[in-house]
Order: sequence, then C-alpha cells, then structure tokens
Amino acid sequence: MDIKTENIEFDVDAVRQLFPSLSQKVHGRNLAFLDSAASAQKPQAVIDAMSNVYQEHYANIHRGVYKFAQETTVKYEAARVKIASFLGARTEKEIVFTRNATEAINLVAATWGRTNLKSGDEVILSSLEHHANIVPWTMLKEEKGINIKVIPLLDDGALDLEAFKGLLTDKTKMVSVTHMSNVLGTVVPVKDIIQISKTYNSDIKVLIDGSQAAVHFPINVKDLDCDFYVITGHKIYGPSGIGVLYGKYDLLDQMPPYQGGGEMIETVHFDKVTFKGPPYRFEAGTPAIVEAIGLGAAVDFINQFDRDVVHEYETALLSYAKSGLSSIEGVTVYDGGENQSGAVSFTMEGAHPHDIGTILDQVGVAVRAGHHCAQPLMEALGVSATVRCSLGIYSTQEDIDQFLEGLQKAHDLLIE
Repeated sequence: MDIKTENIEFDVDAVRQLFPSLSQKVHGRNLAFLDSAASAQKPQAVIDAMSNVYQEHYANIHRGVYKFAQETTVKYEAARVKIASFLGARTEKEIVFTRNATEAINLVAATWGRTNLKSGDEVILSSLEHHANIVPWTMLKEEKGINIKVIPLLDDGALDLEAFKGLLTDKTKMVSVTHMSNVLGTVVPVKDIIQISKTYNSDIKVLIDGSQAAVHFPINVKDLDCDFYVITGHKIYGPSGIGVLYGKYDLLDQMPPYQGGGEMIETVHFDKVTFKGPPYRFEAGTPAIVEAIGLGAAVDFINQFDRDVVHEYETALLSYAKSGLSSIEGVTVYDGGENQSGAVSFTMEGAHPHDIGTILDQVGVAVRAGHHCAQPLMEALGVSATVRCSLGIYSTQEDIDQFLEGLQKAHDLLIE
C-alpha cells in the first residue's frame, strides 16, 4: 500500500519486490521486519553485485596485473568513489574502509587519540551513545588518563545543548557524538554541536557516528564540517563486515597506521618501514573486497530514490506506529524529540521486553528487545531494557498493524 502525505506518494510495494527475503512467511504469517536499526535486509542488487564478483572475476586487489585482478580492483576503488560522493567528501582519499563503524571509531581512538591525547584531556560524549562510541574512549581513559564528560538528555529525548556548552573547557580535545540514536530515533543537531565546538576552540576535533543517520537522510560531511564521520554497511542495505571512516585528509595524513601488514606500506626493511598515504595506510592486509563492492551497490540502490521522499514516508509511518502504541494499555513510549526518525522504543508495565519480543515473533513480527548496546541510555531512562520497533525503506503500514496486533496479544497474555 501507499503511505500518503500532502506532498508525496511512495510505492513501498514496488520497493519490497526488490528484497527477496521479505517474501517469506514466519510462523505462517507475512514477515513484518521491524529490526532494521540492528541490521537491514538486502536488495537483490546488492546480492547480485557480490555474487558477480565471486562468479566472474574474483581476485585480490591492487597487486595483480592479470584481468581478474584489474577488474576487481577497479570495482573496489569505484565503491570508494561512490561512498565519497554519498557522504559529500572532498575526495575518495578521505574514505577508509573498515570492518564496521565500531572499528572506524576504534581506529580514530587508537591513532589520533593515542597520538594527541594526554592525561587530563577531555573527550565529550552524549547520553545517547551506542557502546561503539563509548568503549574505545573508556579504554583510552584507562590507558592515558583522559576524562570523559557526557551531554545529558532533556525530558523529550533530545540532547541538552546548553549543558553541552558548559562542558567545554580548554582541556576539551574531542567531541564524539551520534547523529541519530539507535534506541530513541533522536536526530541530534550535529551541525550545531560542531559549530559550538569549533567556535569555542577551532582545535577541538568532532567525530560523528552516522550509523543510523546515513540510512534515513542525506549526509554531507563538507557542510557539517566534522573531522570524522563513520558509517556501517549492514544498516544501509549493504553487507556486514564492511564500514567506512571519513576523515579530513590533513588529519588522516597526520595519523599513524592502525595496523601493520601488506598493502599499507611503501617499503619494508628489517630496520625501517615506510607507509603509504591515506586511505591505504589504514587498510592493512587483504580487505573485505566483495563486501566493499556490495556496499557500493547498496549506495547505488539508495541513490535511485528521492531520499527526502523516503524520509518523509518513514516519518509518516513512524508517527502511525507511535499513535498505535499510545492506544495500548500499560505501554510507555520513550520520546525521541521533535525530529525523531526511524525507530521508537517502549516498555509495557508488567511485561519483560524479551517476552514481548518472543510473542511478536510468533505472529511474524521481528523487533529488538534488550539494552540495544546503550546501557548508559537505559540507566538515564530508568529501565534495564526496551522493545524497539525500527523501520526500513521497505516497511509498510501493514507491518505496523501486524506489530500492534501482536503487541495487544502480548498485553493480553502477559498482563491480563
């Protein structure tokens, strides 16, 4: 069916035909896949692009002079160019392939962080962060003696920017925050955070975790003027095992290697090693070749749609879901602010989130239940876990109706 607003009409049924996994039945019901914030389903175009490499011309890249090696290298580097354009980077040399967003953040902490941070320096995070943007900095805290400060939440799930301003000091060296909460769907005004940081001290570096945001709306790192931006492939309809670190070239050029091995070197002697420039300095060994090409195909897939139209469609669908949740007795919905996107989290009084998730599975609905790798946020909300319903480009009103029907069943079984 079509979700309509004043200005758009989005043919989601046609989109769903592009995803082979969505035609399945689960426990005799149509699959309502509402866990895209954890990992999205894959369109046939991505599956085909990866299969084609394995079937037609698989070879290691950058090193062979024969036809297979040259063809695969061209596709791999073409994917880098596509992603640079997707993120609005100045050049593909600012795009480093990693295993995922988690490794991208670890790369920055382990290279830029170890080189530039000392005891007493401050890194500012937020209450919304995924563990991937907390743990690398806490590890550096143990190693280097840095201090971590946290931007608190307002009651509506947004970050308190006035409190953030008060956290900045002459010891602040890094601000590392999410662009969009994986739990609440809060869209963080990262451009404001970057401007506030740079106005206070132009030497403060800002890293943005775009793992959720890049799925739902366009990103332009030049316009944001962030120093680093990270994404992960499996959330943007691409494969797992591949992610991206964007970094301003001058910064990447000053950072030491993350790992050592083949491909990232210029020369190797037992008494001296010299390294390539970015991005290859940070890509030791045989990379995730086919996965990178698959990620390039995922970017092509996303780019065929008007992203503003898709975002408006998903926003309308999320509003529909929130309205339905509010009608079920005992449900508490956790607000994601006025710009909430892509996901909604909730609890039900007297019912454990895992029990709710299990009952929803029995009616063909896939949701996530737990702390969502965001335990500090759970603490701030005063709960140990929530149920999360999250949307993809293929989500429908029928999915939401099936979800709400299952949730009412869970209520009746667990509460009454």
